Amino acid sequence: MAIPPESFFLSTGAGGTLQQRIRQMVAEGILSGRFRPGDRLPSSRALAAHLGISRITVTLAYTELVASDYLTARGRSGYYVSGNAPVPPDFHSRAASGPQYDYARLTGERFSRTARVARPEDWSRFAYPFIYGQADATLFDHQNWRLCALSALGRRDFEALTSDYYERDDPMLIEYILRHILPRRGIDARAGEVLVTMGAQNALWLAGQVLLAPDRVAVMENPGYPGLRPILAQLGCRVAAVDVDQDGLPPDALPHDADVVFTTASHQSPTNATLPLDRRLDLLRLAGERDFVVVEDDYEFEMSFLKPVSPSLKSLDTEGRVVHIGSFSKSLFPGLRLGYMVAPESFIREARALRAQVLRHPPGHIQRTAAYFLSLGHYDALVNRMRAAFKRRRTVMDEAIRANGLDIAGQGGFGGSSFWMRAPESVDTARLAEVLRGQGVLIEPGGAFFAPDRPDRRHYRLAYSSIAVSRIPEGIALIARALQDDEFSARVP
Repeated sequence: MAIPPESFFLSTGAGGTLQQRIRQMVAEGILSGRFRPGDRLPSSRALAAHLGISRITVTLAYTELVASDYLTARGRSGYYVSGNAPVPPDFHSRAASGPQYDYARLTGERFSRTARVARPEDWSRFAYPFIYGQADATLFDHQNWRLCALSALGRRDFEALTSDYYERDDPMLIEYILRHILPRRGIDARAGEVLVTMGAQNALWLAGQVLLAPDRVAVMENPGYPGLRPILAQLGCRVAAVDVDQDGLPPDALPHDADVVFTTASHQSPTNATLPLDRRLDLLRLAGERDFVVVEDDYEFEMSFLKPVSPSLKSLDTEGRVVHIGSFSKSLFPGLRLGYMVAPESFIREARALRAQVLRHPPGHIQRTAAYFLSLGHYDALVNRMRAAFKRRRTVMDEAIRANGLDIAGQGGFGGSSFWMRAPESVDTARLAEVLRGQGVLIEPGGAFFAPDRPDRRHYRLAYSSIAVSRIPEGIALIARALQDDEFSARVP
């Protein structure tokens, strides 16, 4: 049977090169059962004319499909679906005819009901995305990352690509973290004191699982990182939310029975406050006196571009009481999902064993690609480029915020990538976000950052990591105009 060219179309907005998309269309047709062994593909000339692309593009795609055994070439007769091509399983669909099992009753929906920061998946199509933590394609070093990925996929690194490391990590990545990343935070560590994680979120989960139990007390900042709260809820421990001030977490407000204190000392999430040196020393002193552990989430230290970065808590730790967590999500890109933990070997040994039970280790080729990118100097160049761009965007946003009379609740003095904002009293920023979304503006309502027993609907976050500098003033003006509309201004005392 001949497959007509009209069976293929190029959808707008799809990713990948034209060759990749043609290969995908053919492979999906075979795997779905629409194209069967022996079916004749359209000629390269006919398909190219139908799709409006170059004939050589189709020919190259067909050639790669032949190499993958999806297609076979029969001289001048053309290309056919191979008899050795993968075939879909011949399952008979059995539609559920009876009442469906109630998993909500069994699970209690204890994971899916947690409060989250609202971020639409299609954020990039909005004109004014003041969304935190996403990568900016205009700043990223695509070419060198691709070259590093190709090196990691090469024959020389075959073992790193294919081997099961069991509980170990890529020694090349560990070496770079030890020699280049940690010294920037004043940390001197050995290989046995470092564990690679699937980002900071995974590191926080590992730390919570190892350190906490139902009879222990965990302290988190309020407002604080929303991703930490459900982790602590899973453990059943008692959670004490301590209100932060303009300098971050106040040590004298910590409960006396604290067992583990979680803090974002360098850039408090979400207020961006930086914990002063005297508070850092007080916190470590109290940890020794009251016998608790500090988990330092150092998620954004690379983005300190206004002042030199403050010393990490781990660099000041003389008793091994600090578990330091770092991440490449903000400095490289969030989809990488790569971070690390630094702590005494006795803790890392437990965290490593727990990680092995869940995911063994982060993928070897991802670790090796990152190791190449870091060790060849591309990482430092990227961070410098991001700092310069973020500094410019921050300046423009600060000017626009003040020109439009908006209220900054926290911006930090060291850098970062966002402003913590405060709307007029009685304004529900969740509703404000809905109104602004219709105008192409994305903001992050602040409700999810606060403890459930101290709700706050007035705050919101504006990030500048993912928005072009030219769009910032107009986007801020739209926010200001929305707050002046009757829906919101009428409720302001």
